Amino acid sequence: MAIKFQYNKTSFQNLEKQLKIRVRTLPIIKNKESALRMEVKRCKTDAVKLEEKLESQIQTYEAMFALWNEFDASLMKVKDVHLGVKKIAGVRVPILENVDFDIAPYSLFSAPKWYADGIHLLKGLAQTAIEREFTLAKLNLLEHARKKTTQKVNLFEKVQIPGYQDALRKIKRFMEDEENLSKSSQKILKSQQEKRKEADS
Repeated sequence: MAIKFQYNKTSFQNLEKQLKIRVRTLPIIKNKESALRMEVKRCKTDAVKLEEKLESQIQTYEAMFALWNEFDASLMKVKDVHLGVKKIAGVRVPILENVDFDIAPYSLFSAPKWYADGIHLLKGLAQTAIEREFTLAKLNLLEHARKKTTQKVNLFEKVQIPGYQDALRKIKRFMEDEENLSKSSQKILKSQQEKRKEADS
């Protein structure tokens, strides 16, 4: 990214201001990036744990496979999923607060004894599956924000800050050269005026 500038004091001051802003902002962005990196790592660990938990719950479910043919699937459904929003390093992410289930009444006397355990198992399965989906959605949001922040850190660190420093150096040299030329020309003019005065007298 080429930084546009002019060889004058106003341009120099503007560039200096822009450089100061970026130098001041860089540590903040770096902190945000490291916070997001840690959060992404934590989120990945949570996702793996939930995946393992879901697997073990599915195995428990499959162990009772023969019994599930008797189970009335309409007895239980997910009624509502309560969401919250949490800010993590400036990124709004969805948080699963809780899941409401609708369990239809059934006869404890005529239904098989294992129905209560079956409902408990299905609730656990559904809860874990929903939690896992939320964790993956959160992970995607955090990963995207982390990538964007890393890009911004790189832009500041590797492109903009060195670019502004280089532009300021060029303007400073130009102004110093201009000042030196001006002083030299004044000296030459002064010495010529003195020579004329001597010649006249």
